[in-house]
Amino acid sequence: MTEKVIIIGSGPAGLTAALYTARAQLEPLVFIGDVPGGQVTTSSEIENYPGFPEGLTGPELGELFQRQTERFGARLKYDTVTGVDLSVHPFRVTAYGGEYEAHALIVATGSSPRKLGVSGEADFSGRGVSYCATCDGFFYKGKEIVMVGGGDAAVEEAMFLTRFATKVYQVHRRDRLRAGRYLQERAFNNEKIEFIWDTVVDEIVGDQAVTSVRLRNVKTGEERLLTVQGIFIAIGHTPNTAWLGGQVVLDERGYIATDERGRTNVPGVYAAGDVQDWRYRQVATAVGDGCRAAMEVERYIAELEDRAYPGEAT
Repeated sequence: MTEKVIIIGSGPAGLTAALYTARAQLEPLVFIGDVPGGQVTTSSEIENYPGFPEGLTGPELGELFQRQTERFGARLKYDTVTGVDLSVHPFRVTAYGGEYEAHALIVATGSSPRKLGVSGEADFSGRGVSYCATCDGFFYKGKEIVMVGGGDAAVEEAMFLTRFATKVYQVHRRDRLRAGRYLQERAFNNEKIEFIWDTVVDEIVGDQAVTSVRLRNVKTGEERLLTVQGIFIAIGHTPNTAWLGGQVVLDERGYIATDERGRTNVPGVYAAGDVQDWRYRQVATAVGDGCRAAMEVERYIAELEDRAYPGEAT
């Protein structure tokens, strides 16, 4: 059976697109992917999404998105798409579980944490090296750890980790944070966080697990070995686009290039969320992206079926 629309990704953008297309009776098929719920599920606390004045956790918000989507008939498939063929129509979609066809695609595969690329990082992944504080923070109760990065995510995760660790060293290559002012104030007032400025990690050292990190001051060149039991890394993300095989145009950063309506260079293929947004990377903007892409897909399918579409998209 050829699907009307396949949505690839299950973060806020993908599930919002699923909600809108399901309510439009397009019966979307949603591929959950490797990270059910997307990157939002790794957030320990979300305080800036409208409608939740007391805040909530990322997993809680992801579950609410999914329940609402399924309520209107979206079909969620726990499988990962490995490739597509956009040279034919209907488009061909290949997943681990088989092959599918669709008249329209919404790509919402998000982005993945960027690696440091230093010695020891791959060797100790899962044994002291982590990219998700909410996933692994509990295992560092009573220990001293390093958090690398100076943006919102890095500061948020450092504060979360103080619930477990006795000490969190925040290592940043610059002499000031990039995080928002409110987050900075909270971090500076947290006595468990110690900031190490103008510094990078050159090596992660250990035996069975991480035992220390080698630090280097980028201004003086001074090196030192810091004894810790873990290192968390939050230095940005890389868009998950490799599986597309170069079949859609990407921008200079590797994100999918879209117009103001979420359209890619391939008619019938749309992108939403962090896979095409390097600038804002917020739940609220991802939701807006998903809504926009879904409404454009509704229009596209209506044109294919030669029927009227209610109103004009703006």
